[in-house]
Amino acid sequence: MSYLAGTLPTEYIEEHGPAAVKELLLDLASGLHFASGHAGLSFDSLVGDVFFTPRIRTELLRHPGISLNHGSIPDWMGTRVDGVHWLNFLGPPVLQELGGVSALRSRLHSPETTVQDIDGTRAVVSLGDWPEAGDLTQGNSLPAYRELGRVLEPWLNKPFNAPRFRVEGFTPEEALSWARRFLD
Repeated sequence: MSYLAGTLPTEYIEEHGPAAVKELLLDLASGLHFASGHAGLSFDSLVGDVFFTPRIRTELLRHPGISLNHGSIPDWMGTRVDGVHWLNFLGPPVLQELGGVSALRSRLHSPETTVQDIDGTRAVVSLGDWPEAGDLTQGNSLPAYRELGRVLEPWLNKPFNAPRFRVEGFTPEEALSWARRFLD
């Protein structure tokens, strides 16, 4: 397995707009043979839990559209999917097992969701025009993200039931709940 990661500050999307970010990512993806990939809002801590504070924990639990990255590459990921995000890149084998672009499109009904064919074997699923954080205190649980989560559940990479599964700063119960936030 190969793994490629990159980050853009939120100011970049604010300055250039989400269409430019999506175009940039589609251009990058066109030259890669990927099984999956994603783009969205993320809290990135390249040094593990050193900067993980109670405030960050509270915000992550409140805003389901923000993912958490501790900078490590999951050795169990393989060709699985790393969660649900604003842009979700799917290639073989997941897209094939879903029945291809048309079959995937037919399973997603949220008006803000689009499925774009990349080359017949890969696609990008966009969950709205902009990445969203959601806000559970305001009742915004990101229904389009939840819908895609249910479709992708068999391929999600998190070993939810593994004894070692954890999220820094969370109790085991909170970690499981947070990791399954678009599935329950």
